[in-house]
Amino acid sequence: MLKVENLSIHFEDSGKKQEAVRGISFQMESREILGIVGESGSGKTMTALTIAGLTKEHEVLESGSIFLDNSDLLKLTQVEMRKIQGKDISMIFQEPMTALNPTMKIGKQVEEALILHTKLSRAERRKKVIRALEDAELDQPEILYGKYPHELSGGMRQRVMIAAAIVCRPKLLIADEPTTALDAGTQESILKLLKKLNRRYNMGILFISHNLRVVNELCSRVLVMKDGVILEQGITREIFENPRTEYTKELIAAIPERTRSTAFYELLRAEAGE
Repeated sequence: MLKVENLSIHFEDSGKKQEAVRGISFQMESREILGIVGESGSGKTMTALTIAGLTKEHEVLESGSIFLDNSDLLKLTQVEMRKIQGKDISMIFQEPMTALNPTMKIGKQVEEALILHTKLSRAERRKKVIRALEDAELDQPEILYGKYPHELSGGMRQRVMIAAAIVCRPKLLIADEPTTALDAGTQESILKLLKKLNRRYNMGILFISHNLRVVNELCSRVLVMKDGVILEQGITREIFENPRTEYTKELIAAIPERTRSTAFYELLRAEAGE
């Protein structure tokens, strides 16, 4: 479904060049949940933004291809890419309060992708929005439709972002640190929700995180990035049990022992279909 080949990107700042991503390659299947883990500056978010077509002028593509099915996204015009954004590829960001427009009601914000990508009537769009809010496990979606972001908790705002991202049933959902700003209990509920949506709608999820514990709970495979390169990639359980690089070992060692055991057990249960 998604295939990234030899992707290299650099920043340009005051005439100076700084490499952000260096020759990375990977692929993911439809319905797969693939994690990219690494510290700040590792290149994981830049990789996600490039796939989503959200890079800025000072972020320069040097080489590579990004195929969604048979289409190379890097060869599309801005107009062509806009037809894909929000429809075939959607993205959830880390901080919903900055991603959501504080002056727009929730329903209108979730509806935006439907306005851009469908010819549905207003009534039909409203039904789709209500369904998306229900899919995001938000109570009383009809009432939420008319509320503003500041009237919702952080967890509810993140679920609104998820609803907006899935309202057009994308092939690929990119989640960039979507649980970092949330408390532990809300974080767990969001991870469970993403698993449900993955299974219900067969959408691939590319999950970006600095937290290997979270990736271990959610993702079937993982890429470990550092300094713009992929250090190792493979089945999450295998990398968790037998990391090949010192950097990955350090990430695992940073997970509290009790949490690590619980996360690993949950992963085994999920793979067994319990």
